[in-house]
Amino acid sequence: MGAEVVVEGLTKSFGSTNIWRDVTLSLPPGEVSAMLGPSGTGKSVFLKSMIGLLKPDSGKCVINGVDIVQCSERELYETRKLFGVLFQDGALFGSMNLFDNVAFPLREHTKKSESEIKRIVLEKLEMTGLKGAETKLPGEISGGMRKRAGLARALVLDPEIILCDEPDSGLDPVRTAYLSQLLIDLNAQIDATILVVTHNINLARTLPDNLGMLFRKELVMFGPREVLLTSDEPVVEQFLNGKRIGPIGMSEEKDSAQLAQEQAMLEAGHHHGGTEDVRGVVPQIQPTPGLPERQGDRRRKDRVMQMMHTLPAPAQEAIIDSLTPEEQRHYGVRPRSLVGAGRSGASGNPGSAGNTLPLDTSDAQRGQLPADEVASLPQQDWNAQTQRMQHRRDVPPGQGGVQ
Repeated sequence: MGAEVVVEGLTKSFGSTNIWRDVTLSLPPGEVSAMLGPSGTGKSVFLKSMIGLLKPDSGKCVINGVDIVQCSERELYETRKLFGVLFQDGALFGSMNLFDNVAFPLREHTKKSESEIKRIVLEKLEMTGLKGAETKLPGEISGGMRKRAGLARALVLDPEIILCDEPDSGLDPVRTAYLSQLLIDLNAQIDATILVVTHNINLARTLPDNLGMLFRKELVMFGPREVLLTSDEPVVEQFLNGKRIGPIGMSEEKDSAQLAQEQAMLEAGHHHGGTEDVRGVVPQIQPTPGLPERQGDRRRKDRVMQMMHTLPAPAQEAIIDSLTPEEQRHYGVRPRSLVGAGRSGASGNPGSAGNTLPLDTSDAQRGQLPADEVASLPQQDWNAQTQRMQHRRDVPPGQGGVQ
C-alpha cells in the first residue's frame, strides 16, 4: 500500500511574494487525489515542496514519520526514493534514448545488474504503451509519448507515492482519456498513493478519489470528490464550468467594479464563456476488466462512510447514489428517493420525507475526526467554512481579503 502524506500548516514564499499559506491536508494511502486551481496559484510549487525540491517557510510534510521540512539531507534522500514524479514536460534527457531515460533511476539508486534493469525497464515501457520505442530519442517521438516515457521512468523504483504535474498538458482529449485509465490501472496494480495536478475538468471529475483546490494563496477545500463536485462555492463553480463570471479573473482575482461590469453584461445577454453546466458527480473511472479491484477504492468508501456526518448534504446524497445496492445494504444507507418513497407511503405526505437522508447530520456531530483516523479533512466544519468563503466574497481585494 502507498504511503500517507500528512501536510500541516505548510507555507511558501519567494522573497516578499507569498505563494500559499497554512495548507493542511492528508493524502490517504493508496488513493488517487487531484489538485485544481487557476494558473499561478502554486500547484507545481506544492508538488516540489512535497519532495523537498523547494523548502517551505514553515509547516510540516510528514511521510512515513519523516518531516521533510525539518529532516536531514540523508533522510530526505532516502524519503525521495518513495516518490515517482512525472513533471509537466516529461523532463527527459534529450541525449538519451527512452530505454536509458527510464533506466536512469535504477542505475543511480540501486545496484541491480544490467539484465535486471533491462527486465524492469521493458516491463514499465510495455505498461505505458511504449513497447518497441525504447531506442528512440525524446526528439523523435510525440509529446504524448514523452509524457508516457516520463511516467514509465517514475514507476521503475516501484514508488509508494506518484506525483503527476499536469500529465494532460499538450495532449488531445483521447490521449488524456487513455492516460487517466492508465493511472487508475496503475493504482489497481500497485496500490500507490497518487496526486495529480491538473486544469483538465473532465479528468478532475472522473479520475480522483479526492479533490482539492488552491485559490488566493489558500486551500479552498480538500476532501472526497463528491464534496467539491457538488459545491455551490462560486470560485469552485466558476472553475469547473470555465466561466468568466465569478471571483477568478485574468490576474487571479477581480475587484468589485469588474465583477459588477461582467454581471451587467451577462444580464444584457452576453455569453458567460462557459460551454455547459458540469455540476454534479459523474461515475469514476474503473480499472480495466481483468485487473484486480482497487483496494484504495474500498478503503476510501469505508473512510468516507465514517466521516459522512461531517459532509454537506449534497455530497452525502452523491456518495450514497454512487454505491451499489449491495454496498448500500452493507453500510446501512439508502438513496433519498427511496427514503422519501418509503415515508410517503407510511405518512401519506409525499412532499415531506424526501428532504432527509437516513443519516444523523446534526450540528452536534460536526467537527474534527478522531485522531486515529487514517486521513482527515483540513476543515470538517463545513458551515464555518462556507461563512469564511462568503466573507472573502464580500470584502473587496486589498481590504481584508483572505483571513
